[in-house]
Amino acid sequence: MKDLLESLHPGDPDWKLAAAIDPDRLPAHIAIIMDGNGRWASRRRLPRAAGHKAGVGPVRSTVETCARLGIKVLTLYAFSVENWKRPRAEVETLWRLLRFYLRKELPELQKNDIRLQAIGRLDALAADVRRELDEVVDATAANRGLLVNLAINYGGRTEIVDAVNGALELARIEGRVDSLHFDEETIAAHLYTALSPEPDLLIRTSGEMRISNFLLWQIAYAELYMTETLWPDFSRAHLLNAVLEYQKRDRRYGGLSGAQLNVAATAVAEEMIAALPSR
Repeated sequence: MKDLLESLHPGDPDWKLAAAIDPDRLPAHIAIIMDGNGRWASRRRLPRAAGHKAGVGPVRSTVETCARLGIKVLTLYAFSVENWKRPRAEVETLWRLLRFYLRKELPELQKNDIRLQAIGRLDALAADVRRELDEVVDATAANRGLLVNLAINYGGRTEIVDAVNGALELARIEGRVDSLHFDEETIAAHLYTALSPEPDLLIRTSGEMRISNFLLWQIAYAELYMTETLWPDFSRAHLLNAVLEYQKRDRRYGGLSGAQLNVAATAVAEEMIAALPSR
């Protein structure tokens, strides 16, 4: 939090937004569905590839801002298992941009102590893409700042399937298939994000009101923040506004807030008093 304020100038609109954030109530994990690249390009009568290229800047800004803000984990939905259905030229553009981003950003990731991790069915990636991805993951493995999860060839349903199969395979290796019992802890321990806290805040750009098969298990109690802003236009100010909105929410996890508990306790006390025999 202090790092972010020191990187801004007092009086700057972004500084005012950052200063309004409560450092004690930051989301530990922010997840983002980066949507709207194609529409951004279409509105400018540009090829879709131009929208994807324009979306690289907001990725850089978001990663940097989260690191300076003190967020522990940032998960970015980069490529879904369904995205293979898109035209081949567009898919190849996405892979070229990913490789470009990895090569260019590695020095900044190291400088800011940021660790990169990839989640998804990575075995399906082309050899050159996987090689460069693994190199950056390995190079940043010892960093202890922000953890950035790049969800690549990712799907929430396939992750749950892989988690179940992973638990079964481990049980076979350890010779305990007959006694294997599935509960929430077993599945959670085999998810791609098993070592990360569950997302507190899920942001989706472009105005769509869908989850799109993203972190289906992990976002059970995440706060959702939808914005009409297309991803290439998503700025530091948009991110800070999302965090401020998150801090206004009353997170109850299916229970009652403090105020509601007080009301409930008062009602119970009144009922008990009413039930007492009168003299």
